[in-house]
Amino acid sequence: MFRNLINTFLNCFKIPELKSRILFTLGLLAVCRLLAVIRIPGLNGDALSAFFASQSGSGGLLGMYNTFAGGAFEHCAIGSLGIMPYISATIIIQLLTAVWPRLSKLAREEGGRTKIIQYGRYLTVALCVGQGFYFASNWLHPQTIFNGFQGQLVLIDNKVLYFFLAVTVMTAGTMLLMWLGEQITERGIGNGVSLVITIGILARLPQAVHAAREMFWPSGGGEATHSALGTGLLLVVLLFAVVGGVIAITQAQRKIPVQYASRMVGQKMYQGGTNYMPLRVNYAGVMPIIFAQSILMFPQPVLQWLANHLPMMRDQILVVAAAMGYGSWMYMFIYSLMILFFSYFWVATQFNEIQIADDLKKNGGYIPGVRPGQGTSDYLHKAMSRITLAGAIFLTIIATIPIILYKQLAIDQNVSQFFGGTSILIAVGVLLDTMRQVESHLMMRHYDGFLKKGRIRGRF
Repeated sequence: MFRNLINTFLNCFKIPELKSRILFTLGLLAVCRLLAVIRIPGLNGDALSAFFASQSGSGGLLGMYNTFAGGAFEHCAIGSLGIMPYISATIIIQLLTAVWPRLSKLAREEGGRTKIIQYGRYLTVALCVGQGFYFASNWLHPQTIFNGFQGQLVLIDNKVLYFFLAVTVMTAGTMLLMWLGEQITERGIGNGVSLVITIGILARLPQAVHAAREMFWPSGGGEATHSALGTGLLLVVLLFAVVGGVIAITQAQRKIPVQYASRMVGQKMYQGGTNYMPLRVNYAGVMPIIFAQSILMFPQPVLQWLANHLPMMRDQILVVAAAMGYGSWMYMFIYSLMILFFSYFWVATQFNEIQIADDLKKNGGYIPGVRPGQGTSDYLHKAMSRITLAGAIFLTIIATIPIILYKQLAIDQNVSQFFGGTSILIAVGVLLDTMRQVESHLMMRHYDGFLKKGRIRGRF
C-alpha cells in the first residue's frame, strides 16, 4: 500500500501540466507563509511571541484566531488578519443571496455572479479595516486583550501614523492572501482559499509536536505534566478515531434514486434511466462551528466592559462572565446548542428542496414511490432533516473534544486543536478535495489515483 502511494506521487510529476500546477501551488503557499512571519513595521513582535510561548498556546479564542492566521497573529505579521475576513464576507454574501430577493435575482442573471464576487471583495476590505483597527487599538494597550502581558508592542510615537500603517498593511496582507488563493484555484490544483487556511493550520504541527514532547519528556529536566504511557496512548487512539470519523462523515452520503422517463425534446428522443441524487450527511461542513465560535467571542468581552462601567453590579456580572468563559460547562452547553441550530440553519438557507423538486419535474424525473412536485419536496425535506441531525451531532462531538482536552485534561492547546474542531475538519476536508482534484488529472492520463475505488459510497 505504501509503495503504491509513493508510485502515485511519482506519477503526478510525470504529467507536465499537473507537475507545473503542483509546483505553482507550492510556490504560492510558500509566499503565504512569508506573510505570516514578516512583521508590521513599528511593532515589537518578539515580545508578543514570547508571551504566546509562555501561555502554552495562548489559550481560548485568541489561540483559535492565531491558528487560522497560521501563527501570524502572535508575530504581529502583515498577515495577522489571515484569510478569515474574506471567508466571513463570502459567508455573509451567500446568506444574503439566499434571503434577499434582489441578490437572489442577480445571482441568476448573466454576469450576476461576477458582480456578487465583486461585492464580496468590497465587504472583505470593510471587514479588514474594522478588524485591523480593533487589533491596532488593542496593541496600544495589550493588557486589555492579552491578560498578563507585560511589555510595549507599539514602537511608533505618532499614533495617527501607527493606525494608518497598521490597518493599511494588515488589509493589504489579507487582500494579497485572497488573490493568492484565487490564483491557486485558477492556475494551481484548486481549492486555493481552503489550501491557504490549511497550510496555516498544518504550519502549527511542529509546534504541537514540540508541546506534546514537553508534556511527557520536558527538555529542561522538569517534571512531566502527564503520565507518558497512559495519556500518550489515549491521545494516539483518539487522534486515529477522530481523523477516521471526520473522513467517514465528510464522505458519507445518502443516495436518493431518481428515475427519468423517456422524453422528446425537439426532434430528438432522450431515453429514460435511473440516477442518484447524493445528499451529504455533513451538508453544512464546518460552517456551524465557525458561526458558533464567532458569536461566542462577544459575550465575555461585553460582560467585562459592563463590569467596568457598572460598579453596582460588578460582582454579579463577573460571576456570569466566569460562567460564560471559554471551556466552562455553560460555554460548551451553549456552544453545542448553537452548532445544532446553525447546522439546520445552513441547510435551510442553502438546500432548496422546492427548486430541486421543480427541476426534477421539468426534466421528467421522479423519485420512485414519491409523487412529483410537493410530494417530492416534502420527501427531500424529511430526508435532509434526518441526515442533518446525524451530521450536527457529529459536529458537536468533534467541536467539543479540543475544549475538553484543553480545559479539563490540561492538554496544551497547540496539541488539542489537532484532535477535533475546525482545524481537523478543514484540514481533512481540504486534503480529500485536493486528492480528488489530482486524481482527476491522473485518471485522464490512465494512471492509478489515490482513491482506489474512485467513487464515494453512501453510508445511509
